[in-house]
Amino acid sequence: MADEHPTEPADTSPAATDPREASDAGTGDLAALRRERAEFYDRLLRKTAEFDNYRKRIERERREQADQAVIDLLRELLLVVDDFDRALTVEAGDSAANYRKGIELIHAKLDDLLTKNGVRPMDVLGEDFDPNLHQAVIHEVSPEHREGEVIGELRRGYLRGDRLLRPAMVKVAKA
Repeated sequence: MADEHPTEPADTSPAATDPREASDAGTGDLAALRRERAEFYDRLLRKTAEFDNYRKRIERERREQADQAVIDLLRELLLVVDDFDRALTVEAGDSAANYRKGIELIHAKLDDLLTKNGVRPMDVLGEDFDPNLHQAVIHEVSPEHREGEVIGELRRGYLRGDRLLRPAMVKVAKA
């Protein structure tokens, strides 16, 4: 049997037979697995935090969008209130007394609706002009008023809580 190859002797190096080195190799694998686990856990924590932030941002945007829709509706209602205010300033004869009473009832309902939604009119007469709250339409020379004092209200301004819904259109005194 000349064609037979002699079998190679087994590796008898000390590293292959030493159980401590085999244990060190297992420890290295274990350390690598622990590092990998720590990386995955860190990634999980980051993704969880990102998702939580995303959820909070979406919720905040929904609230802001709902608040903006309410504010837009209230601004439209304020135009109707302005029309009722103007209608109530017109002097009607005795024949229109019932008509006026109906207008006053509708106006009162609108005022109640606005009050329920936290809308309140601003009192501007006698205040100093504030461009954040007032829109100056007329400047009038007035010796009995101080410079920059609001002396007339052409259109009422409204606040919802501390937020300005609509600035007041005012007449401002100048020296």
